[in-house]
Amino acid sequence: MKTAVVLLLAALVAYASADCNTLTRLKVKGQWRRAYSSGSDREHFAQALWRAVFAQAPESRSLFTNVGGDDTNSGKFKAHAERVLAGLDIIINLLDQEEALKAELDHLHGQHESRHIPDKYFDVFRTALGHVLPAQLGRCWDKEAWKSCFDMIAHGIQGHS
Repeated sequence: MKTAVVLLLAALVAYASADCNTLTRLKVKGQWRRAYSSGSDREHFAQALWRAVFAQAPESRSLFTNVGGDDTNSGKFKAHAERVLAGLDIIINLLDQEEALKAELDHLHGQHESRHIPDKYFDVFRTALGHVLPAQLGRCWDKEAWKSCFDMIAHGIQGHS
């Protein structure tokens, strides 16, 4: 009997950790608040993130020609980087508000669809977050929580939800 209870508990923990559930969403929100911070720290976070994106997928710069993607230090690109992260900030802050989250994901889906952003770049962005967030959060970063919640966010923006 004890073995069955232990196995059931282990299965429940595995299931909960693989899902962007309520507790996972709250953890991601808290970690995001610490990592994204405020003021000039946000600018540095954005620059590090986009450099990580472009290091993985240099061809993705072509998606950002209208916003100075060839120079991540330009004011034009910094402004764009901040806009993108402001959108992510909104999404993360809505993780525990289902209706508002769905509306925002639908809105971002329309923006990304009209710009013809290939799905593969959502994986690139998630990997870039996986490099930048641990640098900000250290041991507090929960890789699995971020993977499950970012995947849910990405699927919503891609229109696959």
